[in-house]
Amino acid sequence: MFELLGIPPQAFFGQLLLGLINGAFYALLSLGLAVIFGLLNVINFTHGAQYMMGAFGAWMLLNWLGLPFWVSLVIVPILVGAFGMLLERVFLKHLYHLDHLYGLLLTFGLALIIEGLYRRQFGSSGQPFENPLPGGTNLGFMFLPHYRAFIIGASLVVCLATWYMIERTKLGSYLRAATERPDLVQAMGVNVPRMITLTYGFGVGLAALAGVLAAPAYQVNPTMGSNLIIVVFAVVVIGGMGSILGSILTGFGLGIIEGLTKVFYPEASSTVIFVIMAIVLMLKPAGLFGKQK
Repeated sequence: MFELLGIPPQAFFGQLLLGLINGAFYALLSLGLAVIFGLLNVINFTHGAQYMMGAFGAWMLLNWLGLPFWVSLVIVPILVGAFGMLLERVFLKHLYHLDHLYGLLLTFGLALIIEGLYRRQFGSSGQPFENPLPGGTNLGFMFLPHYRAFIIGASLVVCLATWYMIERTKLGSYLRAATERPDLVQAMGVNVPRMITLTYGFGVGLAALAGVLAAPAYQVNPTMGSNLIIVVFAVVVIGGMGSILGSILTGFGLGIIEGLTKVFYPEASSTVIFVIMAIVLMLKPAGLFGKQK
């Protein structure tokens, strides 16, 4: 098959692996956006900056405190999630009853402030990060680095666990009910404002987790979030705004499509996701898995 296509199998499977890795980050980041939008109705443009904060958090714990990468996987999402909850309490809680545009503009401004502070402190050049899981396995048709396989597996586990929690547990039913009828949920004894704050913090924590995972794979720099967030928003729109399962499936699927496009038609690899978004919006404006309101 590869001889007929004129493509070396190493190049094909290498780009397929790269697509899966990119898809893992797309899925994690779009999942966090979907959780925040689906349950809070806020378009969180600060998501890219919070992803960058996760990567820098892992870098600072390693280089300043000497804590290993595996500790950062637990500590950094909690710390950045707590920072997100502070932002929600101070800024976002005043915008829930306003048009989506106000939340988008506020979070976009916050993202610029955060990115500017990090650029002032660390500069625009990337910070190196040691590979915590060196080595790989020779599969015959390609070489599979251990850490890149870990990224794909960890992302799948986190995404599926989040989907199960929101769609199949009692806590998830409370979260979904609070978005439709917060007065009834409040009457049942549930502290809805606290639930909203914790939900936003959880979505931000997912972005930070993606940043921690990205730190050894890419250079850690202040612009890494802004370079990715537009693509992630396109993924969310294609999957359906607020759709948890749609974010997961679309994130991995579009990562694979983008990777294979680099094999067959490299010139279109940077635009293929946006072309797909335009087609989906023309045929199904609510997204592939979204519900028309």
